[in-house]
Parts: sequence; structure tokens; C-alpha cells
Amino acid sequence: MKIPIDLLLERGATYRKVETGDFIFNEGSPATFYYQLTSGRVRWCNIMDDGREVLHKVVYPGESFGDFPLFDGGSYAASAIADSPCVMLRLSASTFRELLRQYPEIHFKFTESLVADLRFKFMLTNLLPTHSPEEVIGHLIQYFNQQGKLICQDCNRLMMTRQQLANMTGMRVETIIRTIKQMEKDEKLSIIKGKVFIPSDGIQVD
Repeated sequence: MKIPIDLLLERGATYRKVETGDFIFNEGSPATFYYQLTSGRVRWCNIMDDGREVLHKVVYPGESFGDFPLFDGGSYAASAIADSPCVMLRLSASTFRELLRQYPEIHFKFTESLVADLRFKFMLTNLLPTHSPEEVIGHLIQYFNQQGKLICQDCNRLMMTRQQLANMTGMRVETIIRTIKQMEKDEKLSIIKGKVFIPSDGIQVD
């Protein structure tokens, strides 16, 4: 967790509850709050003119989202959409910046998080033009497993839909479906009642 909940509440943060599909903020709007998720999941994405999503990140409880403009004063670079019923804390942008000035160790956590997001983007950018769909999906699942995100830690189920994988990689959903079926044939993963499960030791990729 980036900022302790007690500290956020002490500084005047308030809870906000949203339902699946609700927009929390829109791309291009001014950033007036810091958001930290306490329950549910949030998609951070751009919406194209034809309605397609470009998925950048799936946010879990304890994580924040929409941080970029809080540091550079710009507008939101992407939209945040509730992927499930969510509860979050939000703190005014000015109070958030003051909190960072008072707690350098918290500021450092945000620096680490921003660097991790950039490294993921560089990894994805490098994978897409030089690897097959199967290799791209394999590397993504391996990354999620190593990070302990988007893979159920109890049952090893991939917690992303085929459409979300397509939105994240830019591949067609038909390509994702076909590739996952081939990976099942190659015994690299399992499909049970439409859900994707990975081996306990992860997916081996070159």
C-alpha cells in the first residue's frame, strides 16, 4: 500500500463507491484528486473513437491510479473505469503534494511505482514487434505471475479476459482466443469452463 489509510483519513481523504462500468475520471480532465483503491478492480485505459479500449493497467486494492498529472500538473492521460464494484479513497491534489513533501519515503514509493510501470511498457513495446502471439502472451503471464498480480494466488487462474488481453497487446481478440487454445494443446496452460489456469511453476518462455 502506497499511503497508509489512517494517514489518508487524517489528511481529509474521503471514501467513494462506484459500480462496475462507472467512469471514475476521464482522459483529458483536470486532476483534482489522488485515488487509492481499497476494494475491487479498476481499468486504466484510453478509449478510441470506435469504442475500443487500449488497456494500460489493471489496478488492485492498495494501489493508486491516475498519478501522473499530480506530479506534472497536466490532465489525465487516460480514463479510469471500475472493472468491478469498487471502493476507493480520494484526497485533494494539493494535500497529496503536501503529504509527499512531508514524507520523502512515501514519495520514493511513488517513484518506484512509476518506474515499474515504465519498465512494463518498455517490455510490452519490445515484445510486440519481435515475438509471436504465443510468446507475447507467455511473457505477459510470466510477468503477472512474478509480480503476484492478475493471477489468483490460490488457484492460479488468469484474472483477465481474452478481450482485456487483446486491449493490452493491441492484438485482435480472435488472435488471443486462437493462441490460448494452441497453448492449451501444447500443455502450457489449462482451460476449464472457459477460465484460463497456468501451471503452479508458471509458463516457461524463451
